[in-house]
Amino acid sequence: MDDTPAIPDLPDAVAGPGDGCRFNAVLTPHRSLDRTGFVILMTAVAAISFAAGFAFLLVGAWPVFGFFGLDLALIYLAFRINYFSARAAETIALTPNALIVRRYSPRGAVQCFSLQPYWLRVELEDQPSRAGRLLLSSHGRVLSVGAFLTSAERATLAAALKRALDQCRCAPAPAPAPIG
Repeated sequence: MDDTPAIPDLPDAVAGPGDGCRFNAVLTPHRSLDRTGFVILMTAVAAISFAAGFAFLLVGAWPVFGFFGLDLALIYLAFRINYFSARAAETIALTPNALIVRRYSPRGAVQCFSLQPYWLRVELEDQPSRAGRLLLSSHGRVLSVGAFLTSAERATLAAALKRALDQCRCAPAPAPAPIG
């Protein structure tokens, strides 16, 4: 069930040789049921479905037995879809030159966004009716990150990212490469 994609490090061309990443986070959706728990749950559901279906079969209601099998198949399919969607991920990497956000879809497609860190604003929307969003904005571009995180996880991420940005802004700018 653990089919999470491999998330590569930043290439040297983006990070810059010797720059060092000042912040690096890999965000993945939380799934509370691991492979062992899934096997135990499906075994228990199958045993209960078979026992109940067999009871109906003995009293002559044989079509009900098939519906219990169909229920079992639909539960299995729902979990497979859930585990497939858990393959989504986001990486956030901060270097002195850029904040790079990469989104990995469950199918493996990658979207890459680069924002200038000096002007970057980190905003945490709090909406009482629904979960807030963590927004990164710079130069008129707004990017929402960590949509699958809980409110507490988004707040922790926002605080850590703000600290890293403050440190990055206070650090001396890297020396330009010599020409020639």
